[in-house]
Amino acid sequence: MSRPKILVTRKLPPAVEERLQKDYQPDLNGTDEVYGQEELLKRANNVDALLVTVTEQIDASLIEQLPASVKMIATFSVGYDQINVPAATARGISVSNTPGVLTNATADIAMLLLLGAARGAGTGEAAIRQDSWENWAPTGYLGRDITGKRLGILGMGRIGQALAKRARAFDMEIHYHNRTRLDADRELGAQFHATLESLLPKSDFLSIHAASTPETRKIINQETLQALPPGAIIVNTARGDLVDDDALIAELQSGHLGAAGLDVYNNEPNVDPRYRTLSNTFLLPHLGSATLETRNAMGFCALDNLDAFFANKPVPNLVTP
Repeated sequence: MSRPKILVTRKLPPAVEERLQKDYQPDLNGTDEVYGQEELLKRANNVDALLVTVTEQIDASLIEQLPASVKMIATFSVGYDQINVPAATARGISVSNTPGVLTNATADIAMLLLLGAARGAGTGEAAIRQDSWENWAPTGYLGRDITGKRLGILGMGRIGQALAKRARAFDMEIHYHNRTRLDADRELGAQFHATLESLLPKSDFLSIHAASTPETRKIINQETLQALPPGAIIVNTARGDLVDDDALIAELQSGHLGAAGLDVYNNEPNVDPRYRTLSNTFLLPHLGSATLETRNAMGFCALDNLDAFFANKPVPNLVTP
């Protein structure tokens, strides 16, 4: 039998592309340009599967136009909100993701954002790079302690739990809101809140780890932000569309929020320029899973899903029914 043809929409780590070339007939993206829908559809002609990333919008319109040869879409990400799963299901196209393998790397970035936002690391680093640091001063570059503070976690899945583990090393008091309460052996003393409204007043720091769904988009808005304690610090490593930018920027400007640490944004990479003007923001360019080890693991996980599908075996991380 001939090897299945795979359209790969972005440049992947060398080890992943090497395995693709060994086991499949891949159409690799050597320039790493982001394909528009027209280009993606043209390249999808006669392929058996798509290996996509978070930068491609696989909406219902695109799925309807895919050739009948396409039987699977494997996404190089844990989130799959960029894919219209019901439309894929209706076409009989399987969809898979890559959960678990990016947990630690993303939790590390969330911890970095907590520390960076609390200590004003962005402003301090800019002062060194711009040669504007004049001298040490007793009141210069004052930040906030995180030790002993209350950390609210919105979404206590794998990454939320991994962040809680790291935060306990700083003696932080863990509070969380989740759709369901964790078992005691995973909760490890964290305090469960059945509603977001209950969690927010207990969150000196709030870290967002919820999935992007119609129910959670803009869940961080003026009402929820004002329910946080004065001076609270907010961190987002989940999805940019969980946050109402106008509301977050207004609360940062007013001083109600102490700071924000952001790794994800609405309309990436077109970040709202107002964030760059605020001294109380610590900003990263979507680095959550950006380690070589993790990106390799994500690629191998996506390929494991493809391998199982084409071997007519259960797909390990299937998200379609």
